Amino acid sequence: MTVEIIAWLGVFVVIVGTVVICAVWVLVKNRDGHFGPVFSRLEARLDEQSHRSEMLVARLGEANRDQQKAIHGLEQNQLKRFAEFAQQLEQRHAETSAGLNLTLQSGIDRVQRQMADAIARNGEELGKRMDALTSSTDKRLLDISGKVDKRLSEGFEKTVATFADVQKRLELIDAAQKKITELSSSVVSLQEVLADRTSRGTFGEVQLQALVANVLPESSYCMQYTLSNGRCVDCMLFLPEPTGSVPIDSKFPLENFRRKNDPNLSKSERVVAEREFSRNVLTHIQDVAKKYVIEGETADCAVLFIPAEAVFAEIHGKHPDLVEKAHRMRVLPASPTTLFAILTTAAAVLKDAATREQVNVIQEHLGKLGTDFSRFQSRMDNLAQHIDQAHRDVELVHTSARKISSRFSKIERLDLSSGEKPSSVETTKHKGIVE
Repeated sequence: MTVEIIAWLGVFVVIVGTVVICAVWVLVKNRDGHFGPVFSRLEARLDEQSHRSEMLVARLGEANRDQQKAIHGLEQNQLKRFAEFAQQLEQRHAETSAGLNLTLQSGIDRVQRQMADAIARNGEELGKRMDALTSSTDKRLLDISGKVDKRLSEGFEKTVATFADVQKRLELIDAAQKKITELSSSVVSLQEVLADRTSRGTFGEVQLQALVANVLPESSYCMQYTLSNGRCVDCMLFLPEPTGSVPIDSKFPLENFRRKNDPNLSKSERVVAEREFSRNVLTHIQDVAKKYVIEGETADCAVLFIPAEAVFAEIHGKHPDLVEKAHRMRVLPASPTTLFAILTTAAAVLKDAATREQVNVIQEHLGKLGTDFSRFQSRMDNLAQHIDQAHRDVELVHTSARKISSRFSKIERLDLSSGEKPSSVETTKHKGIVE
């Protein structure tokens, strides 16, 4: 193609030169007729040059035809060689694809078998572990439930027993109150019998003991209790702190009471009898305060028990100064009715203390039960976390298995028999995979 272009350029140059020469010749010939010989030679030269140009054009045409024939032959040869090369390349591609497909299929089958075996083993092992974990969890839950039920049953039984004991003691208090009421109705008739001072003292002590025994448990009091100063008090109540030991002494100023209430006395004699009664009661109050109130040993007060309701009412109704002095001396006058109220209060205090002790025991057991429940909750939380972790691990295993199966499916669906020619890079990758 390049030779042909050069030839045509040469022809073009010759033609242009000829035209230029002719133009110059015409101009010169028209300008001056003296150059005839010169122009004749030029014409001859132009003719010669024109002839040569024609010959050159002829040769160039022949060369062009030869070149076209050579190019055509070369094209045919190249097409033939390219067809042979394409056939060889296609044959090699087919052989390579067949070998690659066979190797890849074999590898896929081997990997699938290995994955199936591994999944089966993992599933079997996981199933065994889950069964063992479930069995252990059920066993522990049964044990814990049994212990909790047992402790709750024991706690309820103790509570029921405590309430039953309280109910029993309340019934005893009701019975004692009935007996005291009956005893109070008989006091008036007994006044005629108790004319002797010793008998009155014995009556007061017996009545005091009956009242105390009917209301309080035996362990909470002591009759004829001897103090550190050598004095003997009729009854000592042992109450919980801060009250402490409360002394009770029975006094029965009946003679002066009868004398002051004698209707046959004159006004002056009645005044003297009332003064003697007041002095007698004040003496009893001072004796109780001096003998039975000991700091650090007894409570800060003592009870003066007056067995007759009438005498007690007389003191409170007509001698408030005696009551005030008794209070200043930390002595509490009490009749059978008011002493019963005091003893009932003491019994309530004792019951409250016993109940507090039982409550402390119950609270202790409830605290231990709460600790056991907290430990149970913690262990249940740990167990739930382990179960949840195992569940997540199973889900992850299933997810991995699904991804692996999906990738195998994608590999199986690959169209390796397509007619596209692989590039050199893809051929290198295929060779690397086969290796």
